[in-house]
Order: sequence, then C-alpha cells, then structure tokens
Amino acid sequence: MNNSVANTGRLLGAGLRALLVLTLLTGVIYPLAVTGVAQALFNDKANGSEIKADGKVVGSSLIGQQDYSLDYFQPRPANGLGENSVNTQYKLILSGATNRSGDNPELIKWVKEAQAKVVMENSVAGYTVKPSQVPADAVTSSGSGLDPDISPQYADIQFHRVAERNDLTVSQVRKLVDEHTEGRTLGFIGEPRVNVLELNIALKELTKGN
Repeated sequence: MNNSVANTGRLLGAGLRALLVLTLLTGVIYPLAVTGVAQALFNDKANGSEIKADGKVVGSSLIGQQDYSLDYFQPRPANGLGENSVNTQYKLILSGATNRSGDNPELIKWVKEAQAKVVMENSVAGYTVKPSQVPADAVTSSGSGLDPDISPQYADIQFHRVAERNDLTVSQVRKLVDEHTEGRTLGFIGEPRVNVLELNIALKELTKGN
C-alpha cells in the first residue's frame, strides 16, 4: 500500500515537473525567442506592415481598405459576411470570397453590375472605358475579400478620372502609378500589382503641391 502511494506521488511529481518545464520552454522561452528574432530581422512585417501618413498609422499594406471617394484610386470589391459600424475604414466583420461558381447566375449578375459601374465611374470627357477593358479584379473580390492590391490594368482605366478630379495631367497620374507598381515576387511568382493605399497616399501628397 505504501509503495503504491509512493509510486503515485513520484509519478505526480514527475508529471508536475514536466508540466512546469514544458510550460516554461513552450509558453515563455520559445515565444520570446521567436518574437525577438521577428523584431530584429523582420520588424516591419512583425508589427503588421503599418503604413503611416502625416505621422499617423493609416492602415496596413497587407489589408485593403474601402470607402475611397472617386477622387482616389478604387480597390477591388470586398464581399464579406457582415459589416462593422465602428471602424468604418474596414467595414467588414469577416472576410471571405463570394463562393459562387463561374456559371452561377447570381455571380454573373454581380459581375455585370460591377462592370457597368466601373465603366460609368471611369468614363470622363474625352475618354470612354469599354467593357472589354475592365479587368477581372475590378469586378470580383479576392479569396479574402481584403486584397490590398489591384492590377496595373485596373489602375490604367482609372487614370483619366483621377487626373480630372484632382486637376492633374494624365501623364502625372500615370507616372505615379508606374512608381508604385511592383513586379512579380522574385521575378516569377504572382502578377504585377499596385498597392492602393500606398498609391492613394502618394496621390494625396502630389495634390498638396497643386
């Protein structure tokens, strides 16, 4: 009987010591080490890839924003599962894709409506956008619904509207977009892209001088 109690006590003691050691290793030392390496080598990414303007954090380069006026470049459509009434820069509570197949009548209707809206908003005096010019990313959301980037093709059809509304020349706006167009990652991964938030901050700075 005494041996049984003693063995149980030893097992419980060993289990408690193992719990404490593993808690210290995996719950304290490892997280601190990972955080330290991340802060030292990848400080910007570890802190959310924040973008600042006028000395304030205005967003992240990894998360798309909505609610830009037509004075600015428009992002991809965002299709979420709910809306947030508190932080109006990010209306969505949950992110997600439309989850419709390519031949789904509802998706086709959405795309046609979005295409007509893009054509209408970006057609200005002396420049008319054709439906065939509207790229896929202008009328569909990304898998997350929060894509921060648009294609150079989508930026192209916005040049004239943005120039007209900000009293800029098309050449000035085109140059701005060219300066903010990123190529494929490592030269072969993904597609060229333009970060909308960074581009709009640069546009705002440019218009200050006008």
